[in-house]
Amino acid sequence: MRVSFCQGLLTGAIALNLLILYYVSRAQQQMMEKRREPGKGLPKKAPLPAAGMSIGMGMGISGNSRSPGVTVLLREFEDFENYVQEVAHSFLRHRPELTFLVVADTLPYPPLQLPEGVRLVVLKPAPDQPPQVSRPEFFIQTEYVLFVPDGVELDLGRQLDRLVRELEGEGGGPVRLVAAPVLSRSAVQCLHLRVSLREWTATYTPAASGSSGSVCTALRGDAVVLTRTEDLFNLSSPLARPLMTSLFIQTSLRGWKVKLLEGPSFGSNRRPLFGSAHNQWKADSRLKEYTARLLREFGIKRVINPDGKEQWFGCNKEMPRCFGTIHDDTPEYLYLERWTPPCCLRALRETAKYVINILESSGVRYWLEGGTLLGAARHQDIIPWDFDVDLGIYLEDVPNCDYLKNLDSGSLVDANGYVWERAVEGDFYRVQFSEANHLHVDLWPFYPRNGVMTKDTWMDHKQDVEFPEHFLHPLVPVQFAGITAYAPNNYRSFLELKFGEGVIENPQYPNPAKKRLDRSRL
Repeated sequence: MRVSFCQGLLTGAIALNLLILYYVSRAQQQMMEKRREPGKGLPKKAPLPAAGMSIGMGMGISGNSRSPGVTVLLREFEDFENYVQEVAHSFLRHRPELTFLVVADTLPYPPLQLPEGVRLVVLKPAPDQPPQVSRPEFFIQTEYVLFVPDGVELDLGRQLDRLVRELEGEGGGPVRLVAAPVLSRSAVQCLHLRVSLREWTATYTPAASGSSGSVCTALRGDAVVLTRTEDLFNLSSPLARPLMTSLFIQTSLRGWKVKLLEGPSFGSNRRPLFGSAHNQWKADSRLKEYTARLLREFGIKRVINPDGKEQWFGCNKEMPRCFGTIHDDTPEYLYLERWTPPCCLRALRETAKYVINILESSGVRYWLEGGTLLGAARHQDIIPWDFDVDLGIYLEDVPNCDYLKNLDSGSLVDANGYVWERAVEGDFYRVQFSEANHLHVDLWPFYPRNGVMTKDTWMDHKQDVEFPEHFLHPLVPVQFAGITAYAPNNYRSFLELKFGEGVIENPQYPNPAKKRLDRSRL
């Protein structure tokens, strides 16, 4: 078959077009691949605004690589009186290549007078600014971050180099922070910190301090702290205030440690930090406010200090309990893998002791019932995940107690703020911790019938059953919540009648169908 000149020309044109399309497509694909590579085509360091300028105008975002330098970060200062300007001058005078960052929750007022090159980051988002404006990680392009308190001074540039060498020498092990004390300020104390989120508790205990190379899990006092930028921004709340409290709670939960050096020490001529008693009072008040807010956000309701004294940040008589209405016998905290908040357990203990004392003084026979007796047998206390206390009483003894005999309707608030009432769910009584806080003790009136203890109101609980009266003759003393209370004799058999065989040795949540206890974590 012969091909004409026109046909050959057309065939060649088609082939040439296909070849051009192929090379154009290949070039586009290569460009897309380059764009996907991290850091390609982006500046090594994002342009940052100078001091005094509006942050975020035309700001770029850097790549993933970081320089081996140090960013100095000043977080803890008060806007009404501070030495931020002097601190920045001190560091930049010795080490002008440093990045110096000041971080505040809101725009400080009066405005800060910052040296040239010092950046201010405001954490509160602004509706007219891009999101990176309020995120310090976009401003830090160095491998390390050094936290400095207000009023600290850099005397010698090599102090920073020593801290970096110490942290590098740890090689990414458990020591993820290195600290040095600040002279002329409160002494730095090296502490061990154990945080139990399940128990809503942070416990501080003393550790060796003052010697070179002390390793612990928390510090208390004035210190500068160096950490890796990568580690810092892997924390959920890297810059929450109070900074050191927040930092060490989070690092201790990850098993990280801090190494406190004897030297180099950092100077400070700013003592006291505040020039008037009023400003000191304002600073102390804000510290308490920040601490309470931080611990609420972290779900910590009790702090045990190194001297053994406790601080409480949960509910009390003036506020509602820490959890809401309970569904399916499973309080909400169990779904959070937590147990009863310690402030609630404290309120339950106080209420139980108070009620037991009144019953005994009034001649009302009572005994620990249900899960409360189970807690006494297993823990000599309330079960760590329980949410109320149950006591059985003899119905015929109710008239002996002034608080109970007049509760046919309404409720009674006694002189100590406890609320006595007849329960709306049935024929039993309830004593609440207070009018605001409804943590309570339930009093179940039983009466004998043909040698069996029974009552008029039954709840839909497996353990809510009749039982032989001989368990109450006699009642026996047991340890419960720090006092001696009364319980059925042979309480093991009593509990196994109610809950099943082996119930003391085999703990379980109230409704395993909804939430089961992981016994491996006990």
